[in-house]
Amino acid sequence: MTAGTHGSVRAPSASPSELPVRGRVTARGTIERITIAPAAATPSFSALARLDRNAGHEGVHLVWMGQRRVPGVEAGVELRFEGMVSRVGGTPTVYNPRYEIIGRPDEQ
Repeated sequence: MTAGTHGSVRAPSASPSELPVRGRVTARGTIERITIAPAAATPSFSALARLDRNAGHEGVHLVWMGQRRVPGVEAGVELRFEGMVSRVGGTPTVYNPRYEIIGRPDEQ
C-alpha cells in the first residue's frame, strides 16, 4: 500500500516497484552482502538486502552510521527492517534502520 511517492510500504504485500522514492518503509529481505568501513574512515556499516517478490527482486541498501558492526547482521540473514527510504545513486537506501532478525542460514 502506498500513498504517492511519500507513502508507506508494508511487507509482505509490497512489490519492489512500490517502494517509495522517499518515505517510510517497512520491508523484509535477505542480506546479500555487508560492507564495513576501513578503520581510517568514519565508522559505518552497510548491508544490501534483497527483497524478493512475485514480480522480481530489488536491492535495498541499509546503512548504520557510527557503527563498525551491527549485531546479527551478516550475509544470508533474513530480517525485517523499518526506516525512511530515499534514493541514493538510484538505489533505495535506508539510514539507521530499525531491524528484527527473523531467520538465519543455519536455521533453514
